[in-house]
Amino acid sequence: MRLLYCGDIMGKPGRDVVVAEIPRLRRDLRLDFVVACGENAAHGYGITAAICQSFFDAGVDVITTGNHAWDQREIISYIAAEPRLLRPLNYPPETPGQGMGFYRTAEGRRVIVIQVMGRLYMDPLDDPFRALDQALEMHPLRDAADAIIVDIHADATSEKGALGYLADGRASMAVGSHSHVPTADARIMPGGTAFQTDAGMCGPFDSVIGMNKRVATERFVTKMRGERLEPAEGEGTLCGVFVETDDRTGLALKISPIRVGGVLSQAQP
Repeated sequence: MRLLYCGDIMGKPGRDVVVAEIPRLRRDLRLDFVVACGENAAHGYGITAAICQSFFDAGVDVITTGNHAWDQREIISYIAAEPRLLRPLNYPPETPGQGMGFYRTAEGRRVIVIQVMGRLYMDPLDDPFRALDQALEMHPLRDAADAIIVDIHADATSEKGALGYLADGRASMAVGSHSHVPTADARIMPGGTAFQTDAGMCGPFDSVIGMNKRVATERFVTKMRGERLEPAEGEGTLCGVFVETDDRTGLALKISPIRVGGVLSQAQP
């Protein structure tokens, strides 16, 4: 199976590059399934139903969120009714929505998508290690799904790495989100799971992790909140991770970073 995970979509530049590039990437890479993290899509803060629909129309199959999941109040009722929009699995059970979903590709192959959120420097949610371990234990690769995609939404690279190793051999791919900067460690782990600590963002990199660089820098210089942080303008880069799996095992055969558009060096399989 040929899978694409796209990192955090930041504001209008991120939305524009995703909507423009996903149809071409689906065609050129012959993609079977696409996941994207949409938690910063609504002007940097959360996501709306209309934005979700624009991503679905462009060819995104599942949207994940993260710590900004609830920034737009309208999403609370929407996420409860839309199984293609996920929030982290380790939110309390009473939280609207779901943290894991079961899907079918156009050819009928089974895909599970799971998102967990780390706790280092983040909101103190339930244990992501326990939540991920239980989900993978209850839904074995190949028995329950032909491919399993894990989105690790966390701040600390160490926590992302540890969660990745927890998933090794039990998921097709485990990829980090939240940091907005693509890491250079794309690899297949010993157990056969494709891993990258952070996919990076889909957004404008002439910025401070997607936000207006002047306002963000002034906050560091003055130690005062000052103006509200707003997404930067300019051309966005689509950052993601492409993984090809073995149809017999569901484990990874190939992992390649993707960077399309904007100011970063370009990369595509």
